[in-house]
Amino acid sequence: MVSNEEVSSIIDAYPRDRRYALAVMQDMQRTFNYVPENGLIATAEHLDCSVAQLYSMATFYKALSLKPKGKHIIKVCDGTACHLRGANNLVTGVKRELGIVPGEVTADGEFSLELVNCLGSCALAPVLVIDGVYHNKVKIDAIPSILKEHATPVVTQ
Repeated sequence: MVSNEEVSSIIDAYPRDRRYALAVMQDMQRTFNYVPENGLIATAEHLDCSVAQLYSMATFYKALSLKPKGKHIIKVCDGTACHLRGANNLVTGVKRELGIVPGEVTADGEFSLELVNCLGSCALAPVLVIDGVYHNKVKIDAIPSILKEHATPVVTQ
């Protein structure tokens, strides 16, 4: 869980004006990879608005999530070109390697998987993006090495 001090450090950077609600939530999303419940409550108090108003904003914008996401976010394009060229195979490959389906997070919190409508790289389909790095014309057998490339190294002592 995110501490109230961490939340306050974000909220306190903004004036007590409702027009900053989205900016506050975007900062929380960027910092924590989601907007925590205590963040919504504290923001509502700071901006003198209801939690329901903030909740409706948080659920409207796809860039915001109310559930924790993995440290590394995998986005598989399922636009028309990617779908026709095997996006489902990429989802199957990620499921085989990590045991998650779109909308889930690995038990260790390392990866989360999202299916998105379009990533704008139709000529290079199918496309998979991890942490903003595009992987084009991906074949299912490349998934293990792509995931390994993005995984956080394990530190041994």
